[in-house]
Amino acid sequence: MMYRIISGKWKAKRIAAPKNFDVRPTTDFAKEALFSILVNKYDLEFCSVLDLFAGIGSISLELASRDCNDITAVEMNPKHAAFINSTASELEMALQINVQRGDVFEWLKKNRTKKLYDIVFADPPFELEEKKYNELISLVLNNEFLKENGTFVLEHQSKMKLEHPNLTETRKYGNVSFSFFKPILANEI
Repeated sequence: MMYRIISGKWKAKRIAAPKNFDVRPTTDFAKEALFSILVNKYDLEFCSVLDLFAGIGSISLELASRDCNDITAVEMNPKHAAFINSTASELEMALQINVQRGDVFEWLKKNRTKKLYDIVFADPPFELEEKKYNELISLVLNNEFLKENGTFVLEHQSKMKLEHPNLTETRKYGNVSFSFFKPILANEI
């Protein structure tokens, strides 16, 4: 299992994970498109980012390579979480990435209103049921994880059509899509 960092100080660096890891990192093509959207809207160096279902760190390491200094990566699988930690320290990014091991749904319930993020990114397993996707959207948007101008980006299969009043757009890249949600502001609750 291999992915590469697209840009920043580790541009073109290939990251190889052990073969037995059951992960599906975001494709280079989709990741490149996603980051061009994000860097148009945010100065990543000053952003705080929450990376849910972090897997083997494809998104977290990409952010760190682009000088983002405040990344929280939540991953349930202990081997994957350890891999993100060891890769981050190998690339001298350990201070930028805080890896938290745990079930994403439980983590979101426990950590509501503790911290606001500019960007929340989630790439759940594709086999997750649609109602769990909807639960995830509610947990992120209803519990003040996003700053006022923040964005929640949810990666999902293109054949799944998500609906939510705060969905601003969905971008399709082959069989992968990113849906973008704006925060629910306090006065709308």
